[in-house]
Amino acid sequence: MEKLPKIGLPILIIIVLAIVFISKSTKTIASGEAGVLYKTFGGGVVIDQPPLGEGFHLVAPWNKVIVYEVRQQEVFEKMQVLSSNGLEIKLDASAWFQPDYAKLGLLHQQKGENYVARILLPTIRSAARSVVGRYTPEQLYSSKRDVIQKEIYEETKKIVENQFIQLNEVLVRDVTLPPTIKEAIERKLKQEQESLEYEFKLTKAQKEAERQKIDAEGKAVANQILSASLTDKILKEKGIEATLELAKSPNAKVVIVGSGKDGMPLILGNQ
Repeated sequence: MEKLPKIGLPILIIIVLAIVFISKSTKTIASGEAGVLYKTFGGGVVIDQPPLGEGFHLVAPWNKVIVYEVRQQEVFEKMQVLSSNGLEIKLDASAWFQPDYAKLGLLHQQKGENYVARILLPTIRSAARSVVGRYTPEQLYSSKRDVIQKEIYEETKKIVENQFIQLNEVLVRDVTLPPTIKEAIERKLKQEQESLEYEFKLTKAQKEAERQKIDAEGKAVANQILSASLTDKILKEKGIEATLELAKSPNAKVVIVGSGKDGMPLILGNQ
């Protein structure tokens, strides 16, 4: 009985060591993540194999697994940049990105876990300064926001795609101009709008005047044609036809043909 504790203690130690060994040799990768394997005695970061995917993995306890989020992420950045004429513009932008899954080992080896602050954000700031510097405040405020957004995206992507980062989109959320510049631009835009409205009304009035002129000319031509076709004989004939039709009515009357003015029929009623 006295020997049982001496035998049980080593077994207990072995069991504890086994539990620790197993716990150190397993790694679970969550959804939307991937792991970079670092072999302490095998050359460091593994770059010639795919990263560890989601699920349960057995890893030697002397090795390490560095976990990265590989789903799309968003980073926000507020910047102060200069326009083409040297005015300070505040730019509020964000970027949608994710690490290049197939090159996750290289990203960890060459850029590290803090790759967003080291690579992505400085590149976005540099591209924004370069792009905004091509435009005036008026262009940035009105018509060029979509254009600068696209250009910042293209310039940033061209750099970071060689840095093992997949850039999906850059969004320019707000462009803030100095208050005095903004007010001046708004006044100018308002004046331009009023000018366009005036030109529209003027054009509309001119078209209406042209329409009335054409209509009047058409009526004048029609009257000329009608006047030229109405001879005295035709008028007399029409007058006789109208008088005879009137004579057919039941009212008592006397019709004297050729006794009226210009030889037109004369109608004498009973009243």
